[in-house]
Amino acid sequence: MAADSRFYDVETGREMQLQLQRFGAEFQILRRFGYRDPSYNEPFVVPADIEHFRTDLASIPWFFAWLVPGLGTHLPAVLLHDGLVVAKGDAKTHLGPDVDREEADRILRDAMGSLGTPVIRRWLIWTAVILATCWSTLRPRWYWPPLVLATFTTVTVLGVLATLDLLGVWDVLPWMGDASLGVELLGGAIFALIIPLLISLLWGRLWRAGALAGIALAFLLHVTVAVIVVYGIYWVAEQIASPKGTGPDVRQNLERMAASG
Repeated sequence: MAADSRFYDVETGREMQLQLQRFGAEFQILRRFGYRDPSYNEPFVVPADIEHFRTDLASIPWFFAWLVPGLGTHLPAVLLHDGLVVAKGDAKTHLGPDVDREEADRILRDAMGSLGTPVIRRWLIWTAVILATCWSTLRPRWYWPPLVLATFTTVTVLGVLATLDLLGVWDVLPWMGDASLGVELLGGAIFALIIPLLISLLWGRLWRAGALAGIALAFLLHVTVAVIVVYGIYWVAEQIASPKGTGPDVRQNLERMAASG
């Protein structure tokens, strides 16, 4: 753990000791830990109830696991975030100041920094969680979910059109033109930056999330599609090879095992 980490062990006040025990597809935190955020006088302690709190660790979509692993230096910050975020109407699962989901996302990002998580990785993780917050929580509801959808749709459509233009299938984007491969690649890369930055102006205070989401999607679109294709082949093979009642989804396998005793 980084020397300047803000995390600490609640029982001793010293360096955090992360102790987990698996319960089916989830984990129980066996030892409380605290986090001191500079914006608050009182620390955050997770979990409030050791006996009943469960976490699924970092919920990274499988098609991005190659870029942002579920385990790593960021794990304590992810567990802190799990303790700070609760569904509407549910009781708090942490001890300390009350925070809304957007603030919990900010705390996650800064906490990862105190753990030494690389800059790009922690901003990508923050972007992923703030997008989920925009989709499910932020108000006005008529604005944020459509904005997320419009951002992803626009960047995806333009990415597909740019690819078709690059392959000479359909010359439709003016910035690609009818030029050499190198010039078209450069034009595509430049506008893969410019367009998300322009769209991010609609995101207001969360413009960084809009810009990062759009740029990441623009540059990783083809890689992600390739990963999905490869995983699809693996998924089919695993379904054929796996014994009855199991499959490629580890979580479902564990849940079935727990249910069967």
